[in-house]
Amino acid sequence: QVQLVESGGGLVQAGGSLRLACATSGLTFNLYAMGWFRQAPGKEREFVAAISWSGDRTYYVDSVKGRFTISRDNAKNTVYLQMNSLKPEDTAVYCCAATRVYSDLFNPWQYNYWGQGTQVTVSS
Repeated sequence: QVQLVESGGGLVQAGGSLRLACATSGLTFNLYAMGWFRQAPGKEREFVAAISWSGDRTYYVDSVKGRFTISRDNAKNTVYLQMNSLKPEDTAVYCCAATRVYSDLFNPWQYNYWGQGTQVTVSS
């Protein structure tokens, strides 16, 4: 059974930092590209970042470039999202996802497996 479990969310003041982690099990992690998506109340799910299976390629939505960093540890079957200089508009539920498709990683429909999400709240 495939499981993706996010952790690291919480309440932080604007300008602060959080590091999200997504621990996976039940899949051959180093064969999967990984993505982070977020959804704020009343808004559609939004792509945040993605990383190739090897970690040599990363992708970001423009609004987080220079502030967020996605990384992975294939030995630990875990993907991370380091979030710095957080803004109130970053407030959302953040979910990780896994895909065997290595293109169009911005598209949530490409992903096979999803975690339940972790809440990130940024106060002004």
